[in-house]
Amino acid sequence: MGWDHYMGFGGGFMWVIWILVIAAIVWLVVAMSRQDRSSGEPSPREILDRRYARGEIDKETYQRMKDELD
Repeated sequence: MGWDHYMGFGGGFMWVIWILVIAAIVWLVVAMSRQDRSSGEPSPREILDRRYARGEIDKETYQRMKDELD
């Protein structure tokens, strides 16, 4: 009997541990990327829209800058 029986048991569940570790890393990366996007800072397009709404830039400048952003 020996240690082979125990090695098989531990090795069989080792892949479960690796899957959990990889899943945790993926979850952390996704959570951090979502947090970065929802940091509350306006996007460049929102800033442009606000500047145009306030009258800081004219229509031609707005269109040109909008086209450059897209």
